[in-house]
Amino acid sequence: MKLEDTGPEQVYRRNKGLLESLHIDGWLLLGLLLLLATSIAVVYSASGGDEAVTSRHMIRIGIALTLMLIFAQIPPNLIYLFTPWLFFIGILMLVAVILVGDIGKGAQRWLDFGPVKFQPSELMKLVLPITVAWLFAHSQYPPSYQRLGMGALVIGFTASLIVVQPDLGTSLLIAMSGLFVLFFAGLPWKIIVAAIVGAVASAPIAWHFMHAYQKQRVLTFLNPESDPLGSGYHIIQSKIAIGSGGIEGKGFLGSTQAHLEFLPESTTDFIFSVLSEEFGLLGVVLLLALYAFVIARGLYIAAQAQDNFTRLIAASLTMTLFVYIFVNIGMVSGLLPVVGLPLPLVSYGGSSLVTLMISFGILMSIHTHKRLLTD
Repeated sequence: MKLEDTGPEQVYRRNKGLLESLHIDGWLLLGLLLLLATSIAVVYSASGGDEAVTSRHMIRIGIALTLMLIFAQIPPNLIYLFTPWLFFIGILMLVAVILVGDIGKGAQRWLDFGPVKFQPSELMKLVLPITVAWLFAHSQYPPSYQRLGMGALVIGFTASLIVVQPDLGTSLLIAMSGLFVLFFAGLPWKIIVAAIVGAVASAPIAWHFMHAYQKQRVLTFLNPESDPLGSGYHIIQSKIAIGSGGIEGKGFLGSTQAHLEFLPESTTDFIFSVLSEEFGLLGVVLLLALYAFVIARGLYIAAQAQDNFTRLIAASLTMTLFVYIFVNIGMVSGLLPVVGLPLPLVSYGGSSLVTLMISFGILMSIHTHKRLLTD
């Protein structure tokens, strides 16, 4: 190797070429690795230094990264080809959940395959927006009302199968991922305004169809102090943890709310509270900056996409990530009702992490295959 081939610019070009040959977007990978490193540290602290829990989490991260790499190799045109079949399989799984699904924590949401339990609604977080994007792949701009009606029907039918499990929170989030596709496809503002007005007007009617635990979540959100040792306990303890962190936090492994077991679900739904208590406002700002970086990169990939199908997928998956972040942080801060949603890429868990990393693999595929075509 020549001496001039070992300079910083030459090393950068070789590394960039290697990443592109593996269909990996370097900037997006950097943001994800920083978030996952944060996740390992916070899960270790939130679990009280439990090495077994942390090891399992790291194994799941390794599996998720591997799946991301695999899906990054799949060309977008191949995804387009198999989209109808993926949607059909996903719907069959949701129907199977209703008929023979495994019941846990009062809900019928899982399919039991022996050593593995699978939640089909996690699959639909990816399949639904891709399916709606498939419907609008060759649509005019703005799309016809007939095309919009087809998209709304697909979204409504899928969400309804998840609502009956019951899982209202997940159904709304999955529906939101499909609605993002309609928005980026050119949904007229008059329809958006009419839908918002209709949703507000129908809220009293929807209240009567909600389950008792769903009503309690709303009431707890409005006044958590009404039952501080019962339904309001989670959110009260969470706000204490967030507020006690101050500007600089109590330091790594310094979360008294988690270690003294005042804070429930400290490694999953309420892990943001642990991070806030230990690293304070500065840590929260850094975490939000990492999220903003990943979201900005996703939207950049969407803007650079070569066709309508990939543009809609990239934009929808990126904005869905934003919604998940917004809902979890709003939930643990007392700004939104508790819906049992983990903090993306940070909370301990398997299915949510795998789904998210697959979506990032699809984003990388969209970007790197586009670049190869233009080179």
